[in-house]
Amino acid sequence: MYIKRTLEPFLTNITENFPVLLITGPRQVGKTTILRHLAKDKLTYVTLDKPEVALSARTEPELFLQRFTPPVLIDEIQYAPQLLPYIKMYVDEHRKPGAFWLTGSQQFQLMKGVSESLAGRVGIINLLGLSLQEQSNNAYLGPFLPTKNLLNQRLSHIQTLSLKDVYNIIWYGSFPALWTNRENNGQPVNDNIIKPNNVDRDVFYNSYIQTYLQRDLHDLGNIGDVDLFFQFLRATAARTGQLLNISDIARDTGISPKTATNWLAILKASYIIYLLEPFHNNLTSRMVKAPKLYFLDTGLCSYLTEWSSPESLEAGAMSGHILETFIFTEILKSYWHNGKRAPIYYYRDKDKKEIDLLIVQDDIIYPLEFKKTASPGKDDVRHFNLLANTGKKIGEGGVICLAKTLLPITSQTNIIPVGML
Repeated sequence: MYIKRTLEPFLTNITENFPVLLITGPRQVGKTTILRHLAKDKLTYVTLDKPEVALSARTEPELFLQRFTPPVLIDEIQYAPQLLPYIKMYVDEHRKPGAFWLTGSQQFQLMKGVSESLAGRVGIINLLGLSLQEQSNNAYLGPFLPTKNLLNQRLSHIQTLSLKDVYNIIWYGSFPALWTNRENNGQPVNDNIIKPNNVDRDVFYNSYIQTYLQRDLHDLGNIGDVDLFFQFLRATAARTGQLLNISDIARDTGISPKTATNWLAILKASYIIYLLEPFHNNLTSRMVKAPKLYFLDTGLCSYLTEWSSPESLEAGAMSGHILETFIFTEILKSYWHNGKRAPIYYYRDKDKKEIDLLIVQDDIIYPLEFKKTASPGKDDVRHFNLLANTGKKIGEGGVICLAKTLLPITSQTNIIPVGML
């Protein structure tokens, strides 16, 4: 069963206005599925995941494009960057929108090649796993912003999620392969939400990691000791939702800080993690400079850190950080899946006063806190006043939490149920 994705209208617009479309994101999040759904068999499809096909594309790129003539969907373009100059030549000669639909799962050489060869000719967007709204069949909501007007628009789409519901979703993660069947024997989450299907969650993630380690790591960084890298991956997962401390991760893994830095770059390039930068300007010199580390899929993160059930995850030491990771990634998806850059940061000063997320739009800062509670109060938004020192206007904000109802805390802040994301 195909699940509607928020990106669909934006992808259609790109194919009507750009000769090349590139959709990037982790493996198995549905990049090819959404493009093939939109193409409706009108495009030739070829995947470079097959080694013999990729070899042909690398060694004979001109002949390859004669064999697979546009309009064409080329899957995993990073395996044959040699095609990009020839795509440019075709585009410049024919100038037809929607000629090439490309997908990619890695950012390193791919994005360098795209920027050099296809500047001004390509529309680039990011896709992650299913968002909560996509799981709930409310795919076409816009980017999240905690203003009264936009929150009221979401009221009719709110999902009433219990504590058990939320951690069930977190534990399974957002890969479509785990959610694509409504009629199944999986544990129910909510009557309005697509239920987990019959795919064994542990088998899926074990296979995912093996594929990632055996192929992508070889291509991205030529990792020599795969077992050591797996330890590093687990150590990184254990720190989701926390300030990045490279020396700490390196020490726990038994590698040098330089190697840890290189391996973090690989995780970022393959969309396993996101590094959220701190907010700062000339008026905020007392801000910390380290980014916060977030895993981009909570199910993968939970699997790597060996939580055997949603219940053990909710009761365990990672409970708060994994909830924060889930909320963060849902907000990130609301921007990326609408084809927009996410204007998001966090606040932390040298006195350790922190605000979980700042959305900065039109020179206005919208502050948000993430809490594992159903009844936050004014004390939870006390640090919002620190933003007066930034010189920017402070917009509406709130606390995203496990409450069931949208309620005011102050005239400028609200209790925001996680089901509204």
